[in-house]
Amino acid sequence: MTFVTGLTFGGETWTPQYLKEIIKDKCLGCGRCFKACGRGVMALIALNEDGEVVDEDDDDDEIERKVMSVINAAKCIGCQACDRVCPKACHVYEPLAAT
Repeated sequence: MTFVTGLTFGGETWTPQYLKEIIKDKCLGCGRCFKACGRGVMALIALNEDGEVVDEDDDDDEIERKVMSVINAAKCIGCQACDRVCPKACHVYEPLAAT
């Protein structure tokens, strides 16, 4: 299988790795990746004690913790800046298949 590739400024071939998911069990919810990404790919979400996503505005559910989640993978450009600032290496990437 061939993948979408590009060239670096130095002329070397580069295969972008696009953000597929964030492993919620490893994520601290620190927001470093969110700050490193200017594309709106991720957002902070709230989880209850069972690990289910809950609405932050709903008073009935108790928020156990917050973690990052991929909300718009189509905006990812494959730079992996989010991974370079993550202290827990909780990002999962994959290359894009060429058509």
